[in-house]
Amino acid sequence: MALRDVLIDELRDMYSAENQLVKALPKLAKGAKNWKLKQLFAAHLEETKGQVERLKLVFTALGEKPTGQHCNRMEGVIEEGKDALEKDEEGASFDSGLIGAALRTEYYEIAGYEACVAMATALAMPKVVRLLNANRKEELGAAKKITAACIPILKQSASEPDEPKMPKTGKEKYSAKKSKADEAKAAPDLQK
Repeated sequence: MALRDVLIDELRDMYSAENQLVKALPKLAKGAKNWKLKQLFAAHLEETKGQVERLKLVFTALGEKPTGQHCNRMEGVIEEGKDALEKDEEGASFDSGLIGAALRTEYYEIAGYEACVAMATALAMPKVVRLLNANRKEELGAAKKITAACIPILKQSASEPDEPKMPKTGKEKYSAKKSKADEAKAAPDLQK
């Protein structure tokens, strides 16, 4: 397979990934509890739509169609975001799970664009490199914004009280009673 063909496959993968994110980001924005995080997800949705348009321009420049490939890896990362949305957490703890999923998404995209830029550079495609670099820079910016926003959220999450411990059940109750009885037998002099 020629390098150009590998690049086309990678670009189709990125195109699929970006289109999946166009569908997933509104759910993250709606689900986030933190206002700033909601705003970041909403703003990145608009950037992602622009990235899809740039990728279309890349395919036009290459005389190719963007369709024909599904990015299973991005599907998995988005699934992690869905799982985070379904967690029974509150406030900052809930948003901490979304932050993790969002950062994994951003770094997957950054790696994909860096690979595509390297290939397009090797193939001497300056217009393609320029368009892909624009997407890569936006992804780097999004990752930095999410990281900056996450610091106060994570600090708040760390200061939230832990969930109350569930009462012991079954064997655990028996073990706890037995150990108290054993302690009493081991120290008969203290009871007198």
